[in-house]
Amino acid sequence: MSRRSAPAWPVWLVLLGAAALMSLPLPAALAPFRPPWASMAVIYWVMMWPRRFGPGSAWLIGLLLDVLQGDILGQHAFSLCILGYLTLRFHLQIRIFPLWQLTATVFALLALEAFLLFWIDGMAGNPPVGIARWSQVLVGGLLWPPVMALLDRIRERLEQRDRAFA
Repeated sequence: MSRRSAPAWPVWLVLLGAAALMSLPLPAALAPFRPPWASMAVIYWVMMWPRRFGPGSAWLIGLLLDVLQGDILGQHAFSLCILGYLTLRFHLQIRIFPLWQLTATVFALLALEAFLLFWIDGMAGNPPVGIARWSQVLVGGLLWPPVMALLDRIRERLEQRDRAFA
């Protein structure tokens, strides 16, 4: 008896939508507080469906972000790949954390990604973006619980639909 799995295309739509949200222009006053949508989506899907989404998927989304934002090619791809690897490596442990501990872990992962991007910008000779890079980490940590709840609903619907057709 073969077991079908939930379709991956809705998840790819979520990841593409997160990349698009990262590229939308915002007013100058709000730009420093743009949540790292793509990073949060990568963390969630790698944590919840590790057999389908991992560092390779994160690299593809990062490459798309590099192209959409006009950054150094591979900058976001590298940082999201590292983020995806660490999430994959520890997904069994962090999945069972209580929400506050999971939020702190996501905050630490987002801070690591921000540091990697800061480091790459420094190596390339780009000027630092100031507080904007670090305020995004804070906003991402604060928004993690509602983002996780939304993505949980999407995942549960996909798995429920999969069970109905199995």
